[in-house]
Amino acid sequence: MELIRERHAEWEWPRVEPAPIDAILRVHSQAHLQRLQEPKDFDGDTAYHEGIFEMARLASGAMIGAMRTVFNGDAAFSLMRPPGHHAESNRAMGFCYLNHVAIAALLALDSGLERVAIWDFDAHHGNGTEAIVRGMDRIRYVSVHQHPCYPGTGIVSHDNAFNFPVSPGTEAAEHMKLLSKSWETTLDFAPELILVSAGFDAYLQDPLTQMRLGIDDFKTLGQWLRQANCPLAATLEGGYSEDLPLLVDAFLEGWSGY
Repeated sequence: MELIRERHAEWEWPRVEPAPIDAILRVHSQAHLQRLQEPKDFDGDTAYHEGIFEMARLASGAMIGAMRTVFNGDAAFSLMRPPGHHAESNRAMGFCYLNHVAIAALLALDSGLERVAIWDFDAHHGNGTEAIVRGMDRIRYVSVHQHPCYPGTGIVSHDNAFNFPVSPGTEAAEHMKLLSKSWETTLDFAPELILVSAGFDAYLQDPLTQMRLGIDDFKTLGQWLRQANCPLAATLEGGYSEDLPLLVDAFLEGWSGY
């Protein structure tokens, strides 16, 4: 946040509200919401923190706010944590508690849209997002991710889910070709809205993966968004290197045409 504020003083930072409970319940069960407020860890990766339910609600609310903003002709990025794409309808996992893109996608459909696409370039497969939207013909889910890698899903495509697994250590140029193909698959759906799960852990110095993308590659991904003739909103998913601020900034500069 400090780096982006310093480099882009003209960008706006609107306040957001926590996601409404009824919007969350389109995706998650009441039992899951209650579990998020119980003070015990969810699994070996996903800890309980005091107030985590409200923090996750705020991150979901930011994605909803970003989604609504784009229909005013603006680009919008939710710079929020915790991430969301591993969260299943009844399970927190992989540092994720609520599934922000799924919540925003279903709310967009309920608002009258016919086709919403979700493009996920996080290095880990968004198993939660895929499971939630599976079989919904008005949503297309497209993911490019390392395999084998956590959580071990996303090997094949089916129904409305299109998966592009990438082997560990794949050179950046080959990885970018798959990303380009996945982006074309996203656009081929002719979506009225694209929601982006923007994970930055495919970076060559990320400590949790074995991928090789560089800073300029993330700027290129942002440029693809800029060139799309479609409303777009994005949210921060993974990314664990100390260069994360530079990666996010490169992506946003490509997107904004800076």
